[in-house]
Amino acid sequence: MNRSPRRRPLKVGLQLPEAEYVAPWSSMLAMARLAEEAGFDSLWMGDHLLYEDGTGTVKGVWEAWSLLAALAAVTERIELGPLVACTGFHNPAMIAKKATTIDEISGGRFVLGLGAGWNEPEYRAFGFPYDHRVSRFEEAFTIIRTLLQDGFIDFHGTYYQAERCTLLPRGPRPGGIPLMIGSSRPRMLRIALPFVQSWNAWFADFDNRADKLPPILAGLDAACRDVGRDPATLERTCAILLAMGGAVGRSATYRPDSPLRPHTGTTEELATVIRAFAAVGISHLQVVLDPITEAAIAEFAPVLELLDRGDVMEEG
Repeated sequence: MNRSPRRRPLKVGLQLPEAEYVAPWSSMLAMARLAEEAGFDSLWMGDHLLYEDGTGTVKGVWEAWSLLAALAAVTERIELGPLVACTGFHNPAMIAKKATTIDEISGGRFVLGLGAGWNEPEYRAFGFPYDHRVSRFEEAFTIIRTLLQDGFIDFHGTYYQAERCTLLPRGPRPGGIPLMIGSSRPRMLRIALPFVQSWNAWFADFDNRADKLPPILAGLDAACRDVGRDPATLERTCAILLAMGGAVGRSATYRPDSPLRPHTGTTEELATVIRAFAAVGISHLQVVLDPITEAAIAEFAPVLELLDRGDVMEEG
């Protein structure tokens, strides 16, 4: 598809279905291809195993890494990654191995989002330890980033071992895979900020509103300075929730009785919402559509076209 030069103020990515409903692979494939054709910049998968809603109802999800490998093979341009991968679900050296393999399949389009996890029921159900999650993350992150950057580590920690581990082959990017941290907690930031390329916030962390982000971003700047990093070198990203036609609510992280509200409106109004995030310093959005369907992606596509034309006035 031929496109005119873009004037889009930031990258716009799409999260694919997780626990909203069980989307078969055929639907995932169709949505990914439609998103790439529509001009989305990235595709994202949640890395979860199951959800419990407190009433005994359990929702299952597909395994994210397998889907990401498949998506890497059937797309051509669009970036993709986990939003974010839970280090507690995987051996860290194997995370580096899988990430490098998917980066090879995609031709260098993979972004590795990482976090410590939070949803205790899935840890219990699948037999993963829930204690000392940040300490475990620190060791796992050290192994992952070192292997991706240097290709070798000899690590003996409290929770993980990687004895003379060599990462070969190295994949298509000599400089390694870009890393993203999905946390705003002080200790997590101290661990990750010296090494990651980007930071991510989930919409519930800032009430889904651009005007709630500046204090969080100011804290992020301070955290960068505390570890000796220039804040300007860190990409700021966030996920936002949008209600499209046929919205049903997003039960995993959003309830109709919650004070958090999805953004909705006309093509022009949604474009203005997105521009507001660019105005406060966000350079990459992941949109979470309600519902996440082919129809909703098609409904959102004109917003991308409008942003690319650059003819929407910013709110003053």
